[in-house]
Amino acid sequence: MVKSMTGFGRAEAKQGSYQILVEMKSVNHRFCEINIRMPKQFLAMEEKMKKVVHSYLQRGRIEMFITIEGQDIHDKHLNVDWELLSAYIDSIHKVKDRYQISGSIEINDILKLENVFTIMETQTGMEAIEEILLDQVHLASKQLVAMRKAEGDQLQKDIITHLTFIENMSEQLAKLGPTVVEAYRLRLEKKLKEYLGSQIDEQRILAEAAIFADKADINEELKRINSHLGQFTQTLQSADPVGRKLDFLVQELNREVNTIGSKANDANIANLVVEMKACLEKIKEQVQNIE
Repeated sequence: MVKSMTGFGRAEAKQGSYQILVEMKSVNHRFCEINIRMPKQFLAMEEKMKKVVHSYLQRGRIEMFITIEGQDIHDKHLNVDWELLSAYIDSIHKVKDRYQISGSIEINDILKLENVFTIMETQTGMEAIEEILLDQVHLASKQLVAMRKAEGDQLQKDIITHLTFIENMSEQLAKLGPTVVEAYRLRLEKKLKEYLGSQIDEQRILAEAAIFADKADINEELKRINSHLGQFTQTLQSADPVGRKLDFLVQELNREVNTIGSKANDANIANLVVEMKACLEKIKEQVQNIE
């Protein structure tokens, strides 16, 4: 089963006075790279969430956006350090008495004292929120996978169409191969007759034609192309991630087609090689987006 590396997933949950939203999107990437943007108080859960995503996806660059809203996520209360405040006031009175400084202590002066007043923030219901958050990551990941599968099905159909074209052109090349050698022999014989008249050496012509046939033989390349096409089709049916293997097979197919092109001494073969390379280029673009 072919899966694309592009997709989108979304999951949302509401419980009590808080609401959790998880959004995910993925694009193609050589490895599996996960980036999570979320409120800092939940950073401790990052590895847990990445493990969840890894259980669904093996390749791609995944961006996850988490929004958590609610009034009871944090409790705040004011803490007064009474001992420190008493020490401050005692010191202020001592300074006034020692240096005969007049004036009273105002509340604004007290509020400015460092470290006397601190706001304490505690998180409430975190365990419940974490459980629901992980559930939403699961749901968003499943939705993302479903979209990647749907796009993967379309990619697979397009690739099979191009593979069929290449297979048909390979069969045409197999038929053209022998005619190229015969055409070369006839051209050679014609030229020799033009220069030597009837005084030509048939054995020499046959020997030259045999040398040409050996250099222009594309049977081995065609056999390897057919083998690669079979492996390609078989790999498309695998349940495992196949993108990297398919990319390798495209490179091997391209190598064989290039070799045929370098051996070609015929316009029809050259045209077929161009068509095959065009199909392979389209397959390569599609394979780049397969997990």
